[in-house]
Amino acid sequence: MSFPISDDWLVRGTAWCALVLYVSGEVINAPRNRAAARVWLTAFGCAALLVHIFFAFHYRYLWSHSTAYNDTAAQTAAITGFNWGGGIYINYLFALVWIAEVGRSWIHRHETSVSSWTLVTRGFFLFMFVNAAVIFVRGPARWFGLACCLGLAVAWWRPSLSKE
Repeated sequence: MSFPISDDWLVRGTAWCALVLYVSGEVINAPRNRAAARVWLTAFGCAALLVHIFFAFHYRYLWSHSTAYNDTAAQTAAITGFNWGGGIYINYLFALVWIAEVGRSWIHRHETSVSSWTLVTRGFFLFMFVNAAVIFVRGPARWFGLACCLGLAVAWWRPSLSKE
């Protein structure tokens, strides 16, 4: 018996996987002995994001940047009324920042202070996750995305997490 996996499931599933892995890494970051788990979860989340981008370009955009730009513009117009495809560039930036964050987290694995870079990165990640998992999502998945984003915010601002 085979289980058919649709192209849409691959594109969406890898995006949700990236979000869940990142949030899990931030939630588990409390005790110092779990720092390695956070680093791995963040790295696997980044890998899931890169696979998501690959699947999106392969299945949805047929390796055409202009198609991706136009689709982004159409999605943005449907939600905001503003026909702008520049969000695709913000997504590219997000992938690059996440890759940089993975590298930084491997180098500063046991860092306990919250730097300016960390605050900016957290703000950017939360912005991207809210847009991807709440604003541009319909149906019950929106509630799951909201729960993930709220869990992320709680993990970041809970005092016990920042004192380790």
